[in-house]
Amino acid sequence: MSVVARNLTWGLKRKTIVRDVSLDVAPGETLGLIGPNGSGKSSLLRLLAGLRRPVSGRVEINGQDIAQVSRKALSRQVAFVQQSASTDTNVTVADVVRLGRTPHRSALSGWSRADEASVAEALDRVEMTSHSKQPWQTLSGGERQRVHIARALAQAPRVMFLDEPTNHLDIHHQIEILRMVRDLDLTSVIALHDLNLAAMFCDRIVVLRQGAVCACGTPQAVLTRDTLRDVFRVSAQIDGAADTGRPHIRFSAG
Repeated sequence: MSVVARNLTWGLKRKTIVRDVSLDVAPGETLGLIGPNGSGKSSLLRLLAGLRRPVSGRVEINGQDIAQVSRKALSRQVAFVQQSASTDTNVTVADVVRLGRTPHRSALSGWSRADEASVAEALDRVEMTSHSKQPWQTLSGGERQRVHIARALAQAPRVMFLDEPTNHLDIHHQIEILRMVRDLDLTSVIALHDLNLAAMFCDRIVVLRQGAVCACGTPQAVLTRDTLRDVFRVSAQIDGAADTGRPHIRFSAG
């Protein structure tokens, strides 16, 4: 499914956080959102996912204005994975993933074989089947992120939005999770703070500064020394990875 945003603006009180943002995401594409802290990445992601309503502008998913779609119907198409989530409730991994089936069930419907199959498939896709009966509280950070993604997959979405899904994880789990997301047959938009990970796993990148788009294109076109200096206020050397040709950033110490 495609995602199109046109002239999105949103803010709190007198502060504008997202400023006149327009972008297009092609079906099956992985789009990265990068920018300094406070640049509006998380807010834009929530606007695209329909979790916030813009002050002005619109979002279309597969040509349909999401403002005209019910929350439940939108949840059958769109999944949102937040940075982290915790609970004190005594639940298992399977219990958490089962929550993803909520948009597909009515208040009176029982748990079906189709629901169970969706949960099993989601756990398998994130390689967490063997952990299905394990208590949530005993999981590592990387395992919890996999379960968050499995819950999103159980929704059977066509579009997935992820807000810094690698935050606080070690580099092994960061790469593991982003590779898994990239390989899913979905349209995905990912807010990231690690520029090298964005270069490695995103088809295109949008750079935000003070809530507005200041650059958009392939990693090679966007991640330049000038952009890093002007937007992130850092000096860096940009090299091309030998195997992929994608940029690799080495930051200067001074």
